[in-house]
Amino acid sequence: MSDDWDTVTKIGSKVSGGASQRETVVRGKGALNAAQRTGAIVGTEKKFATGNTVNKAGSEGQRLTKVDRADDIVAPQKVPAEIGQNIRNRRSKEGPYKMTQAQLAQKVNAQANDIKLLESGDAIKNQGLLNRVARVLKISPKTGLPLDDK
Repeated sequence: MSDDWDTVTKIGSKVSGGASQRETVVRGKGALNAAQRTGAIVGTEKKFATGNTVNKAGSEGQRLTKVDRADDIVAPQKVPAEIGQNIRNRRSKEGPYKMTQAQLAQKVNAQANDIKLLESGDAIKNQGLLNRVARVLKISPKTGLPLDDK
């Protein structure tokens, strides 16, 4: 038991003689083949499983990959101004959907400022809020146009 107290374990970046190699990223088929020939441990990892597939909802995975690889700041997607205009028109007309921004915000459980930004086209795209507003006003969340009342 006295041997345990005599041993010293050094931890840190200055310690030499580490048993494991550093993890490196291999770019290119030639570098991958060279690493496999030397007997290095090679692991593959996909960043986005759905990034290369085409779907009807859009290519959000591809956009996020592009944003992740970019060095500069990319602005977030905003709600199109046409949708905000259609929401404003539906809310301001006479009938069962006539209400103020504050009343609509209360019905969709949001802040009145969120509704104001949504109608002006300055809001960052929030599909949950759009869906709730669309349900209350009976409009399409994609276009903001009124749905047929049946």
